[in-house]
Amino acid sequence: MTELNKKRIIVTAALPYANGSIHVGHLVEYIQTDIFVKFLKLTEEKAMYCCADDTHGTPIQISAEKEGILPEELIGRYHKEHLRDFKRFLIDFDSYYSTNSKENKYFSDLIFKRLKKKNLLYKKEVELAYCKKCDKFLPDRYIKGKCPNCGAEDQYGDVCEKCNSTHKTTDLKDPYCTICGKTPVRKISEHYFFKLSEFQDKLSKWFEQNKNLQPEIINYLKNWLKEGLQDWDISRDGPYFGFKIPDEENLYYYVWLDAPIGYISSFTNTLKGDTKKAEKEWNDSRVIHFIGKDIIYFHFLFWPAMLMGADFTLPENIVVHGFLTVNKEKMSKSRGTFFTAEEFANKYNPEYLRYYYGKVLSKKLSDVDLDFKDFKDSINNELVGNLGNFCYRTLSFTNKFFDSEIKDIEKDPKIITEIEDKIEKIKRHYLDVNYNQASKEILAISDIGNQYFQKNQPWKLAKEDKEKARKVVALCINIVKNLSILMQPILPEFSKKVQQQLGLKDLKWKDLNFSYKNKKIGKAEILIEKFEEIIEETFPLDLKLAKIEKVNDHPDADKLYVLDIDVGRKKQMVSSIKDYYKPKDLEGKHIVVVDNLKPAKFRGVISQAMLLALDDKDCTLLFVDGKAGDPVTFGNLKNNKEQITFDQFTKLKMSIKDNKVAYNQETLKANKKEITVKAKDGTKIH
Repeated sequence: MTELNKKRIIVTAALPYANGSIHVGHLVEYIQTDIFVKFLKLTEEKAMYCCADDTHGTPIQISAEKEGILPEELIGRYHKEHLRDFKRFLIDFDSYYSTNSKENKYFSDLIFKRLKKKNLLYKKEVELAYCKKCDKFLPDRYIKGKCPNCGAEDQYGDVCEKCNSTHKTTDLKDPYCTICGKTPVRKISEHYFFKLSEFQDKLSKWFEQNKNLQPEIINYLKNWLKEGLQDWDISRDGPYFGFKIPDEENLYYYVWLDAPIGYISSFTNTLKGDTKKAEKEWNDSRVIHFIGKDIIYFHFLFWPAMLMGADFTLPENIVVHGFLTVNKEKMSKSRGTFFTAEEFANKYNPEYLRYYYGKVLSKKLSDVDLDFKDFKDSINNELVGNLGNFCYRTLSFTNKFFDSEIKDIEKDPKIITEIEDKIEKIKRHYLDVNYNQASKEILAISDIGNQYFQKNQPWKLAKEDKEKARKVVALCINIVKNLSILMQPILPEFSKKVQQQLGLKDLKWKDLNFSYKNKKIGKAEILIEKFEEIIEETFPLDLKLAKIEKVNDHPDADKLYVLDIDVGRKKQMVSSIKDYYKPKDLEGKHIVVVDNLKPAKFRGVISQAMLLALDDKDCTLLFVDGKAGDPVTFGNLKNNKEQITFDQFTKLKMSIKDNKVAYNQETLKANKKEITVKAKDGTKIH
């Protein structure tokens, strides 16, 4: 990151899509950006945090149609909800706007016209995916298939979430319409294209010269440039919720054209819509973007090329973060590890999450893991046990022993120099977006204060030399004051309340010193408390023992059985185990079944459950002693009771390890006893 200076800094976070709630994964970026902007403002930089809802595209239109409302009503509702959630997590925008604004229309048209004037746009016929049943061209988000680059399944028609490559809807393998499930056909339409290929050398030069970019990103970009850049289709056929292209009957700007322009229009919102002034001031400012790694291609190739072509200032830095995992797994509703911002804030103090993200975030591209055991330990041991305890201990001691008054302070040069050195490191870490290191140094200062307090034992010293004791505690009070400033970007509410107890407010970075004396502090209060409750991960399946009461042949399938089972209640289940077991081998036995599977028809017969078996040549079943309906669990993980689909089931990874069925680090148990089966390690369960 470049050094601080007095030029305006416009900082942005990627625009959340306006058809869903903010969740804890989104909050990684908005908290990361907020910490950075709060730090800049703390150092009295002229920084602005600009963001907006991304409001255009067919998904918005379809969602609104399903609810029987206008798209404008849908995006208006989510705008209010997003602002509410951001506020609860103490995220402060200077402008939180909308891409569906007159300013965004103005700049979209302006950039389009400038690119067109420079002969950087052209029209050509394209072959597109078209759904006959839905009678419409299928935009990127309404067609799925296998990625043509890496083969990942269920990828959208514009970008692969696994390998980050971009592609056309017609490039997808085994495509299907996500609205009706039918296979689309190909149909011709005429679209506008942006000559991205002409910016190959300019972009390459920009990447080489920009020393702020993360090394991992440079490697991505080199590979894409090596493959050669393809011209970019920037239009979409109607019906489409977005801005119509000037002088066109039924063509609209592709959402990825006007979405990043939302950064400029959000900044314009701070200038009361003055577009002329906004363009000039944008070009006179430093611009820093924060984004997730899933949108690298758009922000490092399309966006800067558009800016170059339209004579706008390029960002000086684009900070990229990884995805959020929870307990080292992808967030999952079925495992109980998916939380909206609202759900999390209702359960925990939002500053807990700000603190945890602050202690793990760095400028590295690696994913961020919300490990709930580590989360709990971090809050209780570091935030409460170290930082909170030192602040309360010092202030309450001053209340009790010195009538809340501090006079002169103990000028301990060793302690002061050590802390001043750490303050300089913290400044650098904040500036470099290495909050994990900043947090580590802040806690180290709190440790220094705690150790100094303990070593001098002011409760004893006060009996022998009260003025000396008062000076010792006054130095600790100054450390508390400094901690309230250093921690302010991460814990704004905590810091504000500490400063209030000191009789201070709105302290800045320049107030980091040891000159707070001859004051009377307020009453100390505990500002942050330990918590005991921890989120328990659930296992996605509701596994139970089922007694097989009757085995019947399927009326229309030679290789299927229809089993009458008892799982505490009567059910029937269709299974393809006829080639492996006779009815007499099954009837009266207890097996492990999935009891929360969404019912499905197999050759005309409803199946209300599914059995677990080894993926081996004998299709080995898990026969277990017990009674019908007994729960079967992986370790202490609670079973999920919500209904799941067969597709969700197939994504689970269960296999044999040491003759036991394993999921992550847990083994399968019935009646608290591990279920054993003789099989090779790695044999999958299906």
